[in-house]
Amino acid sequence: MNLPKEFEEKMRSLLKDEYDSYLQCYDEPRHYGLRVNTNKISVEDFLKIAPWPLRPVPWIKNGFYYDGDVIQPAKHPYYFAGLYYLQEPSAMTPADRLPVEPGDKVLDVCAAPGGKATELGAKLRGGGVLIANDISNSRAKGLLKNIELFGIGNMLVLSEEPGKLTEYFPEYFDKILIDAPCSGEGMFRKDKKMVKAWEEHGPEFFAKIQRSIITQAASMLRPGGMLLYSTCTFDPLENEQTVEYLLQEYPEFEICEMEGYEGFAEGIVEAGKSKNPELKKTVRIFPHRMEGEGHYLALLKKGTAQTESLKRKNTCSKMRIPEELEEFFKDVSWKPDAGRLDIHGERVYYMPENIPNMKGIRFLRTGLLLGELKKKRFEPSQAFAMSLKKEEYAKTLDLKVEDERVIKYLKGETLEFEDLVSRKEKGWYLVCVDGYPLGFGKLANQTLKNKYLPGWRWQS
Repeated sequence: MNLPKEFEEKMRSLLKDEYDSYLQCYDEPRHYGLRVNTNKISVEDFLKIAPWPLRPVPWIKNGFYYDGDVIQPAKHPYYFAGLYYLQEPSAMTPADRLPVEPGDKVLDVCAAPGGKATELGAKLRGGGVLIANDISNSRAKGLLKNIELFGIGNMLVLSEEPGKLTEYFPEYFDKILIDAPCSGEGMFRKDKKMVKAWEEHGPEFFAKIQRSIITQAASMLRPGGMLLYSTCTFDPLENEQTVEYLLQEYPEFEICEMEGYEGFAEGIVEAGKSKNPELKKTVRIFPHRMEGEGHYLALLKKGTAQTESLKRKNTCSKMRIPEELEEFFKDVSWKPDAGRLDIHGERVYYMPENIPNMKGIRFLRTGLLLGELKKKRFEPSQAFAMSLKKEEYAKTLDLKVEDERVIKYLKGETLEFEDLVSRKEKGWYLVCVDGYPLGFGKLANQTLKNKYLPGWRWQS
């Protein structure tokens, strides 16, 4: 592979006697990974039903390698059930090393396409709130789909410049992840087009953006909160020097130790003007040391010497639950809190608790879209189906993965269910594969009217 001479010289200086080993990795195949959605299924249970051979990613508890040359996991019903996310192994590390707890208020600043946001949301276990933002509206649409596919309802998907978010969320978040836009040097082996992009916009271009984002995010983190900064590049200007810039602007921050792994390399102390020895606590991932692409991570904690965070009240007004919604929820094992309902026209949303007023922010979704109020009826949404567990809904049609009706359902076809229901049974049913929801359908006379979301359908 032809690498820019300037890049080669820099890597030779960074790696010294490891440089030849680094160059050799370009002749090796890339690594394919999937990450289990522990919000829907445990790792142990997934391994019992996994359709293909998997090998653990040793530093990620729910991460696995698969053979990307022969396996297509995106063409399996379990993918449509949201049981896993396809992600490069090193890219799993940032969300894994940010210690999110159920109930936290979490921000993913540059979240599309959702690989890290879906893991952060899974860690919340339905509590707190995940705010996933991406400045690109088109990319944010893919982000929304992945979050909904994972069954994460306590979320907001925004499409704003990080600077604008500071007006709405001063010292609001418990945890923030910044997977910053970067020059992409760590992805050269995976995607050769990144080399040309690097030649057009190198580290200096991205360092300015990164410094702006990291300081804006710092102002949105509560005292005592934690921030994880990551890139997929090797340049010290974008990595250690950006972290040093944050420490200079916000001296109340300190660098924290992360759970280690034998293949991790220390951060480079000489990367900044102050030669801060604490930079050794940051982590570099090199593809010649590990089975993954290049990455950089820094975990930081904000000191408590700031003013107390502002307490926010839920902006949803208390309202009566519509009769149509109450009727539908007779088949659901949990009942919605009327104070968290937000109705816009026909659409009904279930909002996370304690969020600020969002007026003026560009968003794609605020809360879980439960469905739509039609004339004398309620039609549940695809997102609502994905947020449910089989045992939470009274009427289910559970199919084995090998049943041909699974693929037909995912293609949007009408289905017959003489074997599972009588002609007297009708209404909304949750269609599942091996016990995991795929979507809704409306049953009458043993025929299911397919309600699988058209934009999500199986493409042959």
